[in-house]
Amino acid sequence: MSTATPTSANDNKLTPEQIEAFGNEMDAIRQRLIGQLGEEDANYIRGIVKKQRQFEVAGRALMYLPPAWPLAVAALSVSKILDNMEIGHNVMHGQYDWMGDPGLNSRMYEWDNVCPSDQWKYSHNYIHHTFTNILGKDRDIGYGILRMDEDQKWHPYYLGNPVYALLLMVFFEWGVAMHDLEVENIVRGTRTLEENKPLHAGIMRKVRRQALKDYVLFPALTGPLFPLTLAGNATANLVRNVWAFNIIFCGHFPAGAETFTQEQCEDGADGKETRGHWYYRQVLGSANISGGRLFHVMSGNLSHQIEHHLFPDLPARRYPQIAPEVREICQRYGIDYTTGPLRRQLSSVARKICRLALPGRTTTRPSEPVAARPLAA
Repeated sequence: MSTATPTSANDNKLTPEQIEAFGNEMDAIRQRLIGQLGEEDANYIRGIVKKQRQFEVAGRALMYLPPAWPLAVAALSVSKILDNMEIGHNVMHGQYDWMGDPGLNSRMYEWDNVCPSDQWKYSHNYIHHTFTNILGKDRDIGYGILRMDEDQKWHPYYLGNPVYALLLMVFFEWGVAMHDLEVENIVRGTRTLEENKPLHAGIMRKVRRQALKDYVLFPALTGPLFPLTLAGNATANLVRNVWAFNIIFCGHFPAGAETFTQEQCEDGADGKETRGHWYYRQVLGSANISGGRLFHVMSGNLSHQIEHHLFPDLPARRYPQIAPEVREICQRYGIDYTTGPLRRQLSSVARKICRLALPGRTTTRPSEPVAARPLAA
């Protein structure tokens, strides 16, 4: 895939009629996919679960053989990545609830991560996917610690942007676990510690469970190899954290991914956002990463971040299938469809993190949500 030349969202607008027509085309894709769901999708996710468990068993077993330590860490890293990306993330979105399988039900699934699934589903499924890239509403813009948009007011604190990003990458699962606590709002005085109390028990219960499993129980089972197994488990968690951070940041923050003000999303007659504009915002606020089939699987198909934001509750394995169609529709409406290889997206994100560490020009956004633009032939 080639990379679309990014333009500002302020120059990439449709009329209300075009927004509605675009939304109707997205709805048609959604309904068609729902009608196609069946045994092939069920077999796919069950096959991925089986492979994930095989990698985990292999990784745990190889920890008993010191010379095979690198292989053990590699197998365990793949297991944790599959569990978090292609299984956990997608199952907790409800992508496989239609199967009626308790082990793949979004209300019951718990992933291999220190963040409790119920808290993640609120901050991610509801907050992030409802208010994607709306400044002041979507807390995934900077995760409360980073400046990732020019319209975030600069403060000397942000001089540490690159350092904060590095720390978040290394400890990503812990950052996700702390996300709901809104620590930055506690510091600002807009949230109280008392408001966080209902979240404490769930977080601590999950932290204890994960720490006991990875840093006590499984290392203890290897007896005198305890330190080596402990290091292996910690390394596998680090690999998973770095991988997840890079995939997620490349899908949300490279050049071409836009942000919106709340006023820009009030395009409906009742002052609320229309379904068509919600679709429109998902495309402009996301970016894809090109790659092969294995890369897409290991990314949980979040390499198709645009399609995921359009259809978050439909099986991610379907995203590569519909991506060309979504891209063609976007081209017809003159909507930028941002995509590129991992190295390019990573470089773009790194430059943004460093550039926004410094004070600079603040983009002035118009209050009007849409403006007339001719529909491409």
